[in-house]
Amino acid sequence: MNNSSQSVAANPITDQRYLDCPSTMYAEANPAPSPSPVLIELNRGLLKEYGLSTDWFYSDEGLSVLAGNKDSEHATTLAMAYSGHQFGQWVPLLGDGRAHMLGQLTLRDGRLIDVQLKGSGRTPYSRGGDGRATLGSVLREYIASEAMAGLGIATTRSLAVITTGVPVRREQYLPGALLVRTAESHLRVGSFQYASSTLDHDELRTFVNFSIAQHATELDNGPGKYTAFLESVIDQQASLIARWMLVGFIHGVMNTDNMSIAGETIDYGPCAFMDEFNPQKVFSSIDRFGRYAWDQQPSIGLWNLTRFAHTLAPLMDSS
Repeated sequence: MNNSSQSVAANPITDQRYLDCPSTMYAEANPAPSPSPVLIELNRGLLKEYGLSTDWFYSDEGLSVLAGNKDSEHATTLAMAYSGHQFGQWVPLLGDGRAHMLGQLTLRDGRLIDVQLKGSGRTPYSRGGDGRATLGSVLREYIASEAMAGLGIATTRSLAVITTGVPVRREQYLPGALLVRTAESHLRVGSFQYASSTLDHDELRTFVNFSIAQHATELDNGPGKYTAFLESVIDQQASLIARWMLVGFIHGVMNTDNMSIAGETIDYGPCAFMDEFNPQKVFSSIDRFGRYAWDQQPSIGLWNLTRFAHTLAPLMDSS
């Protein structure tokens, strides 16, 4: 239900930092409209953590922007480009196939937090998919990510769930929905792989410098900053995967495009918490050889981070 303050509530999404990346790292893209959107869940606790009012999110304008029916006046909507190793196989271009970056929230401590729609329709990177999400899958990510946050494990957060009014065809027609999620960053190891494989040396340096300025502000701007950045990402990932292991969490698909450089759990697909201890347990129907089993997660993390190191090596050599 909309509240009485909707007429004065200001849109808090006021930035689009990724426009400072080389232009090949993203594509401007608008979400698909939602003919009859309904806000069925708003994470008021998360907004309280952020120090933000709920007013705009409950307003007609807020629902319209978050449902893809109205452009934000303050930020350009993007889909991000990236590459990735999927089950060890190189894919030169993946990208956000059903997600749109609305922009960033500015928190009371000055940090920028990404706001992204997932299940919001096709993008230039959709590769034949419909870009939509079912209500069941959206609710599953909402519950899983908030459970992780409750356990004190770094993760993307679920801000809102909106039904779109568009049925989604899978094996049968299912209710369509989209997830509004937030993150310290949506840059992945796959983002750096794409940058390394498509940009020239100066453009790669620009992209990595942007990433450090946004997500590793504690690093000195000296000749060793690229090595320090690598070490920082390694430390965060090691800590994250150790915490996964402690609670029996299985990510399910640890492709390089599903590893955030901010040390957050991202892209909840066929993931789960083990009900019974089984080190070889997998949660992806296509992981027939157990590449991403629970007990393989530390070694896969190392494998992915090695790929990340390869992308930074040219800058380390020239720094």
